Amino acid sequence: MLMKLLKVGLLLAGVIIVGTLSVLRLTGLPPGHPSAESYMTAGRSARPGLWLKGEIVRDAVTNWDWVNQFSDAFAENGTELETRTWYGIPHSVTVLLVPRGEELYLMSSAQTFRLEKEFPYGKAWWRNVERDPRVRLKIGGKIYEMTVALVRDRAEVARLRGGRDPIVRETDADGKEYIAEEWHYWRVFQRNISEYGTGLAVVASESGSNPTQ
Repeated sequence: MLMKLLKVGLLLAGVIIVGTLSVLRLTGLPPGHPSAESYMTAGRSARPGLWLKGEIVRDAVTNWDWVNQFSDAFAENGTELETRTWYGIPHSVTVLLVPRGEELYLMSSAQTFRLEKEFPYGKAWWRNVERDPRVRLKIGGKIYEMTVALVRDRAEVARLRGGRDPIVRETDADGKEYIAEEWHYWRVFQRNISEYGTGLAVVASESGSNPTQ
């Protein structure tokens, strides 16, 4: 009798989970947008989301500077990133984008406890994009299907940071130097856009994947 009740309970739990995910697949579940104060008190963490919803942009973008208007990660209209997990349910987060005319970059940093883990294990979405660089960006309520490629040249990252070293060091009260921040940048390319063939070819060679899939 106990086993039968257990099976029924597991079946009901499975139905509820599948039903909930099906609804969220249709409605979307964006990541949390905490205030700067809440973000700091939460250990520099925010609630992740699942699927991002919005109109998919099919046209090639030749200048990304307009993205600067959405540069506040703590605002409700801040940019969001949907990544692919190994278990098939998306993992989405709020992110910071760096537009440079026809080029677009994604930036992120490791601080405090995240520095204890070697890249890309400090953040879940870092692991996701290293395994599968196909992502979706939500900017201004619209969805852009993209492919990302990690910028591995530290000198290039320093250039993007205005000459600042991507490894930020500080000195503690005892005069000992320690690493306070570690910055990473990804070049972002539109995917499934035929006019963007040159950029896609570059990211395909860097990531070893087929960006048109």
